[in-house]
Amino acid sequence: MLAASLGCGAKKSSSDSDGNYKDITKTFDDSEPPPEARKPVTGADVSKLSEVDQQRFDKLVDSLPSPCGKAHSLRTSRNNDAGCVRAPFAVDFVIALIGDGATDDEVRELYELRYGKEEPKRGFRLSDAVPHAGPGDGRVVLVEVYDYGCPACKDFAPQLKEIAQAYPTDVVIYYKQFPLASHEHSKGAAQAALAAAKQGKFDEMHAKLFENSHAHQRERLFEYARQIGLDMAQFEADYVAAEAQVNADKKEGEAAGVSGTPTLYINGRMYDGPLWVKYLKMWIEEELAVNR
Repeated sequence: MLAASLGCGAKKSSSDSDGNYKDITKTFDDSEPPPEARKPVTGADVSKLSEVDQQRFDKLVDSLPSPCGKAHSLRTSRNNDAGCVRAPFAVDFVIALIGDGATDDEVRELYELRYGKEEPKRGFRLSDAVPHAGPGDGRVVLVEVYDYGCPACKDFAPQLKEIAQAYPTDVVIYYKQFPLASHEHSKGAAQAALAAAKQGKFDEMHAKLFENSHAHQRERLFEYARQIGLDMAQFEADYVAAEAQVNADKKEGEAAGVSGTPTLYINGRMYDGPLWVKYLKMWIEEELAVNR
């Protein structure tokens, strides 16, 4: 099954469907051509799909709505609505999902989460004091809300690093702490990461904490600090002081609707797609195109 990754905790989707979305075709306007007159989708490369999957794609682009909120299908949006910058990306998204084994219902669900009702953008406190990778003026702002004791966060960390390396001038990634109650030592790990950041060693501590995700007891955290060459007196003071920021990050995440980790926001919108590099890149490329 291909669907939004759940991760650790009770992850909740940012978009709750009421079942009406599958009937969205009823709202298409009279300009929608009849099936026999519909043209192939402009620029759609379905060559890697099986014949059966190509037929599925052809039906889906007629039942999925415009990603720009227009009263016509995705096919019409891509072929006839030059002003809909999102349309080519939406078509590629559907092709990718089908190619990765998504069922029609999964495609519709993920498409709705991506292009359905616009959710309010979430604001976060972002500054140089918040650990981050990439330029502060990046056109695409990613905020990861995560927990050092979460296996899904550990698995996702290399992919997020790959994103940072792929977009060194366009993407900035901010790291927000969200220690889960189910992971006893995660709060201390978060404090250690923030304390290391005070000495310019966030990346080193970040890696240590995920490499040793089952060993976050206080004495182990201080050992990691020594291993990466921190001033221990300063680290201890910063470790204690960091509790306030960890609490603030957690409260901020809860206010934004976070209930599980990892949760990712891209330009203020919660990301509900598969936590795979290629899908993240698709979203980022779309954001770059829309926000030129």
